[in-house]
Amino acid sequence: MDSLRFEKMQLKKLAAEIGCRPVEIQTLLNDLDEHYRFWEELKVNKDTGEFKRYKDGTIKKRTISPSDERLSRLQKNLTNRILVKIPLPSNIHGGVKGKSNVTNAVSHKGKKYTFATDLQEFYPNISSRQIVDAFLKLGYTDHYAHWIAKLTTWNHEVPQGAPSSGHIANIVFLQTDLKLITLCNLHHITYTRYVDDLTFSSSENFEEHIPKILNIIINDGFKISRRKTEFAPLQNITGIDVFNNKIDAPEKILKKVLEENQSQDPAKPYTNYYRYIQNVNARKRQK
Repeated sequence: MDSLRFEKMQLKKLAAEIGCRPVEIQTLLNDLDEHYRFWEELKVNKDTGEFKRYKDGTIKKRTISPSDERLSRLQKNLTNRILVKIPLPSNIHGGVKGKSNVTNAVSHKGKKYTFATDLQEFYPNISSRQIVDAFLKLGYTDHYAHWIAKLTTWNHEVPQGAPSSGHIANIVFLQTDLKLITLCNLHHITYTRYVDDLTFSSSENFEEHIPKILNIIINDGFKISRRKTEFAPLQNITGIDVFNNKIDAPEKILKKVLEENQSQDPAKPYTNYYRYIQNVNARKRQK
């Protein structure tokens, strides 16, 4: 079978799996710029409320690029019918049904030493080539992998705001996750990842292994945010305070809960979030 015919067959297969016609995919891809909006948001430090800045004082920005209704529908179908079926390690908490920043944090309860780091510009630094390579390693054909990459990238990077981006990022980072898991299991270190936040903890001091951890990440082509890289005792992990015997909401959330309890407004998002934290805490305690 010649390459062109095989490529068309792979497109037909992908289209059938995500519930559309091949021509719909081709039409969208031929005019992809028309199916994305974008704007920039100034980055804010969640702890201080101040803008994040580079060393020269320039305020850091984040580009948000949501896809429009037509493309978003195909990306959602791609996610629900293909991407979510690709198994991920239990260590992954971001973009996984039933998991959250809270389940990520509770995994580190009771550990004396914690190391946290952050992947710099995680989505924008994932290229089309990395997506293709990731799917080839999973056993998909080259043409099929290329069609998926085209449907989930814009300007050759993963857009912040498309419904498929979180799952694509998890799949691209999968091989790195597996390397980190192997290393951590060898040295009795607990490892979890919530989107671009990586956390490692142990009852024993594992500082000597941190260079190995960072080398795995960097050698696989990802960038580390040095500002968010820290080895310290128990701390706030993905927005949750972690202690020896429990997790809890940080002070700023508790203040919001108190304000809601004193308000007549029936909508109480912070109260509901606090209850969720306590429920996760209780489930972990019962195990």
